[in-house]
Amino acid sequence: MKILLVEDDQALAEALKRALEMHGQVVDLITDGAQALAWLNSEHFDLIVLDLGLPGLDGMELLREARAGGHQMPVLIITARDAVPDRVAGLNLGADDYLVKPFELDEFLARVRALYRRAQGRGSDAVELGPLVFEGSKRELRHGDHVITMTPRETALFEVLLQQVGAVVTKQQIGDSLFSIDNDAQLSAVEVYVHRLRKQLAPYGLSIRTVRGLGYMLEKPE
Repeated sequence: MKILLVEDDQALAEALKRALEMHGQVVDLITDGAQALAWLNSEHFDLIVLDLGLPGLDGMELLREARAGGHQMPVLIITARDAVPDRVAGLNLGADDYLVKPFELDEFLARVRALYRRAQGRGSDAVELGPLVFEGSKRELRHGDHVITMTPRETALFEVLLQQVGAVVTKQQIGDSLFSIDNDAQLSAVEVYVHRLRKQLAPYGLSIRTVRGLGYMLEKPE
């Protein structure tokens, strides 16, 4: 999952970014509302974590413009504004959830996972694919009681392919999901991670097919 984190409190922003990245997410951190809107209009994100008290462009206005521009990804508001009218205003503008500071990291991470599952149309964590089960909340791929060991980026790659199982996912889409905007190694590293994941899945009858000139496709076992 690729997340746009918009928060101008540097200490909090770095703490949230570290927590998300430790759980395998790709995070782009922006501290200015206007810059965040520019990035949102030029890059794909799966979810936005949005503070309201931002310099340059207030979080409420950023949310308003994002929804007016057709951006439909989930938005989690994090803010010190705990008054009911503020919550109502944020939700009415199109926010999907609202978390009041201070909050526990575990709750924050749980809210992020829940919003992402909801956006993918999955009410349950567990997704079955042949003999394997992927549990989204734990980011674990299991065969029975055995957990298949994958690195965070291999897990992120599996999630991207799983979202469109049986369909082609382009190398650019994969690179955008695995790496932050300022990482120049995106496309050259995609093949490496695909190769590693392919070896992990092969013993269980799952394959990642290369569609020449287009990208990759996760195929269900027959």
